[in-house]
Amino acid sequence: MKKIVAFAGSNSSTSINHALVSFAASQITAHEVKVIKLTDFPLELFSEDLEKERGFSVDLRLLLNEIKGADALMISVNEHNGGSSAFFKNVLDWLSRIEYKFLAGKKILLMSTSTGKRGAASSLEYVKNVIPRFDGEVVESFSFPSFPENFSLEENKITNELLELGFIDVLQNFQHQINL
Repeated sequence: MKKIVAFAGSNSSTSINHALVSFAASQITAHEVKVIKLTDFPLELFSEDLEKERGFSVDLRLLLNEIKGADALMISVNEHNGGSSAFFKNVLDWLSRIEYKFLAGKKILLMSTSTGKRGAASSLEYVKNVIPRFDGEVVESFSFPSFPENFSLEENKITNELLELGFIDVLQNFQHQINL
């Protein structure tokens, strides 16, 4: 049994990316999955001056320990104006300063969603290209379009049959990859 840590790259209290990654985590039964919220690890806006003055915070070290203690990660990223959110970029900046290869050995399922038809695909592609810098391996990715039309928060399920089939396939492939 592998240990998986799942989180969204959003700081919104009503994050649809958190809803998506939580749903995905609930579908994994063969492994131990822990869903966390990055907002539980508050980090100031990164600056080299701040790093020199104060060093690395306890919250940053706790978050790093969560990631390092996992065999794999499930991440769902949001999008702001066609790019990754400043919140998530800040988390990556801090983590890479404390340990540049903080994703070493991690297999990652990368997801994204939005209210639009592209499903935050631009943010997904950006993060997909950045993760290898930190030695992580994106083994599967999935962009979930038009979240409110294709997912029921009340029933906690995908309502679009075609999207559901694609999502199931991605989850199965991810689980296969982390077992290798």
